[in-house]
Amino acid sequence: MKDDVILKVENLSKQYRLGMVGTGTISHDLNRFFAKIRGKEDPYLKIGESNDRSTKSDSQYVWALKNINFEVKRGEVLGIIGKNGAGKSTLLKVLSKVTGPTTGSIKSKGRIASLLEVGTGFHPEMTGKENIFLNGAILGMTKKEIADKLEEIVSFSGCERYVNTPVKRYSSGMKVRLAFAVAAHLEPDILIVDEVLAVGDAEFQKKAIGKMQDISGTDGRTVLFVSHNMAAVKSLCTTGMVLRNGVTQFVGEINNAVTEYLKQFTEDKREISIPLDANNHDFAQFIHAKVGPLKERENGLILEGDALKLEFEFFKKEKGEHILGITFHIHDELGSLVFVSSSFEKENVVNEGYYKEEAIIPENLMNEGVYNISRVILVHNGRGVCRVKDILQFEIIPKNRGFGYSGGKEGVVKPKLNWKRIH
Repeated sequence: MKDDVILKVENLSKQYRLGMVGTGTISHDLNRFFAKIRGKEDPYLKIGESNDRSTKSDSQYVWALKNINFEVKRGEVLGIIGKNGAGKSTLLKVLSKVTGPTTGSIKSKGRIASLLEVGTGFHPEMTGKENIFLNGAILGMTKKEIADKLEEIVSFSGCERYVNTPVKRYSSGMKVRLAFAVAAHLEPDILIVDEVLAVGDAEFQKKAIGKMQDISGTDGRTVLFVSHNMAAVKSLCTTGMVLRNGVTQFVGEINNAVTEYLKQFTEDKREISIPLDANNHDFAQFIHAKVGPLKERENGLILEGDALKLEFEFFKKEKGEHILGITFHIHDELGSLVFVSSSFEKENVVNEGYYKEEAIIPENLMNEGVYNISRVILVHNGRGVCRVKDILQFEIIPKNRGFGYSGGKEGVVKPKLNWKRIH
């Protein structure tokens, strides 16, 4: 293992038997034992299905993890992302030695501290202070080393008033606060953090992410971080690994990893006929919506820098003249609002009948990524009289700019500014 590599995982797999505790029956254990003493491969490694929780299984065995390979360098922050049931928590438990791998090897240097579940490693009958010393001893620290950091740990956790109270009386948020403070301040070489930070409040989550940035940046320690909060993952992690059904789908730069992960949930839905029951209203009704490049190309792709055309069709049912306008909202792949636009400012007067409106998003404005037309509202006299949600979804893909710095994927806008050299 290279000097700068602190954790290396090779061909790691974990198999479980469905509906059973452990490996299953005595006969299966005996079959494994006899195969081992005869120098044969475990017969149950040849069977089993992939870890797809949404499908019915015909096998008693399932591979929670299958042939996982990656390495982490000292000071690196690795984000491990994937859908529920993808194998993230299983991987962290194997890395933390809570459970052993079925096949493969794990090579690591130094101490590993884990925060896997709320209250993991805490004795409920012991006080918070006693649990700090217990966790420190498990990590191999001396009593003096723990005592030197005790005040700092308690202060960071924000649980000073209850530090002499048994942990069983703590709320889940307080347990996470204390557990994270212990894990982060007892100077592990590798800190493993599962989704548990989501239990804490916003103030603590911000504090915890800041501490992990300090651990990796200033102290040069390694962090493995699992979360479904993509904004937190992108702000904290340098590299990412995407798991899907127990196998590695992608390993690489964190922005690319998040994009690969989000593609599991997205579909290119650039044109839709809107169902009547989705927006049925006595006043008016949306019929159709479409988004695409202003200048069509054969492959139909929307490239970074393209001008976009949005089309909305509606039918006004109520008779008489009214001033109507369409307002739409665009959100990015993380759910952040990009912008809102409205045609109501033009004071369009319409009567009963069919109408179609177009909006042009200028070229060189939006960055690459996946976007949603999340809300479309027909506005009359300052109020919405008809609305539909999440009707369109499209992806802007990067364009090879060749010479020059493209700026990566940061931000939701990427305008092409007019630059002028004065001197």
